[in-house]
Amino acid sequence: MIDLTITDALEKLNSREISATELTRAHLERIEKYGTELNCYITTTPERALSDAAAADARYVAGNPLPLDGIPIGMKDLFATRGIRTTAASHMLENFVPQYESTVSQKFIDAGTVLLGKTNLDEFAMGTFSKTSYFGAPINPWQMERKLTAGGSSGGTTSAVASGLAMGGTGTDTGGSIRFPASITGLVGMKPTYGLCSRWGCVAFASSLDTPGPIARTVDDAALLLSAMAGHDPKDSTSADAGFHAHTPLSPILGDGKKLRIGIIKEFSDVKVSPDMQRIFDARIADLKSLGADVVEVSIPNILDALAAYYIIAPAEASSNLARYDGMRYGLRVDGADLIDTYKKTRAAGFGTEVQRRMIIGTAVLSSESYEVYFMQAARVRRLIADAFNRAFAQCDLIVCPAGAGTALPLDSDLTPLEYYALDLFTVAMNLAGIPACSVPAGIAENGLPLGVQVVGRRFDDMRVMQLAKHVEQFAGIDNRPTKIMGK
Repeated sequence: MIDLTITDALEKLNSREISATELTRAHLERIEKYGTELNCYITTTPERALSDAAAADARYVAGNPLPLDGIPIGMKDLFATRGIRTTAASHMLENFVPQYESTVSQKFIDAGTVLLGKTNLDEFAMGTFSKTSYFGAPINPWQMERKLTAGGSSGGTTSAVASGLAMGGTGTDTGGSIRFPASITGLVGMKPTYGLCSRWGCVAFASSLDTPGPIARTVDDAALLLSAMAGHDPKDSTSADAGFHAHTPLSPILGDGKKLRIGIIKEFSDVKVSPDMQRIFDARIADLKSLGADVVEVSIPNILDALAAYYIIAPAEASSNLARYDGMRYGLRVDGADLIDTYKKTRAAGFGTEVQRRMIIGTAVLSSESYEVYFMQAARVRRLIADAFNRAFAQCDLIVCPAGAGTALPLDSDLTPLEYYALDLFTVAMNLAGIPACSVPAGIAENGLPLGVQVVGRRFDDMRVMQLAKHVEQFAGIDNRPTKIMGK
């Protein structure tokens, strides 16, 4: 049962070939066996999972199942879950138990999913390898003995889904935190249009960039999860009044005479990627051409400046969002000699090095001396990038580009903070523009590890993005069954 996709599992559940309880027990047993080694969960919820499964079975028997009834998932530990601790992988919130439910997790409850637990991540979603987690980094199940990164910040979810410790899960993507980890773990990671999925109840990193989205083994599965997540939320002022309702299997967007113009970003041709990434990218473009797609070169002139703009805007918003963690209302408190000393000691103890670094950068760029020079300039670059994407989409329907430069690196890689930041080069521009982008498995490198490419679309063109991603998935033909990946 571990190797079933969500789509396949729903068919078997509806036909009563398997029960939700059986499916859930299989995943709980796998968590018991491999959870500690992979470190992909911060908190597991076996009792809640079995209760959810029993309720799903009752609905199947009654003939009124919900859309995702009985599907076991992992919830990134950034989404508030009522009565279940929500840590953001930080010492600051290590023992925080919310008394409310985030909109996204509530939508999954309403869809009938089974909650297996809260998945690991970079502290407050700030990182690329999930190494900044207070609870230690999750492990990539591909070539486990090498202790490779599962990516970040949604590395716990990608580790869990790729290893069969969940059938799907949630992530958040602020600068690539769904797409990069999905790329290096052989999964589908969808960053929806900004505003398509509510941020309410999700611990904030950078509010104008944070985008909840699904992680799954197949494009069809990701579409099912996104259908459950999406929708307008009056509690979120940035929530869009637009929905996403996928009927799976997704219909083809190419072939049988259907034409499509696919854009290749000119500026990315000057960026060095691994020989494997170049080979696989070229092969998938050739495959799409074989279905009748026209490939055109498009220009996003400032796209190579996106990284610099992102690492000004995101820390600035983070420093504002993290001001609430002062030891006064909730979370960790370390008493000092006076109020200011309490603030200092609480934050010094509660926040890790990377979070502190970004808070300092953000506070600096928002200072009166630096605001116009740095923050406003970054905001202007952001506008230029968004406008350039709009012009590019006048020349093409969708864009295809790499999701990263290469395969997963060892967790103990000796990279500087700037080198970690540079890993986001291919992903941050889409967050700045607020447009949908889906990382999809595109091939296997010579070292046996997976690589992904991105499909990028106009705002609210999420369905077409996933339809083209499915073509890439079919051409790549990667076997990402958990027992195949782990050999057990």
